[in-house]
Amino acid sequence: MIVRSLDEIVGTERDVQAPTWCSRRFVLAKEGVGFSLHETILYAGTETRMWYANHIEAVYCIEGHGELTNDETGEKHELRPGVMYLLDGHEHHTLRAHTDVKTVCVFNPPCTGREVHDENGVYPLLTEEDA
Repeated sequence: MIVRSLDEIVGTERDVQAPTWCSRRFVLAKEGVGFSLHETILYAGTETRMWYANHIEAVYCIEGHGELTNDETGEKHELRPGVMYLLDGHEHHTLRAHTDVKTVCVFNPPCTGREVHDENGVYPLLTEEDA
């Protein structure tokens, strides 16, 4: 059994910072359970373009308000507490955070903890063997 608190993660290598978001990575590939689990905060007033070409991601909003746009179709969705979205088709998407938006995210395959978005908004497919 693994029990981990946010206090144990903040300020460590599991606390990944980027210009428009921070991601606290509770469960990573090295735990060997087949998925990773992150708390991600998108900062108010920011816009983040993403494309998970190598991962499936489920996102559940627990705090804040924003807008999710499917960049392939132009379809827009309100993001607010209680809303979940699943990127099951590797969709290019943009998240606009009207307030700080706190989400819980699950990735498959699991992230290693070293991923950051590249110039296309993509997380590279890293494995523990790449360390």
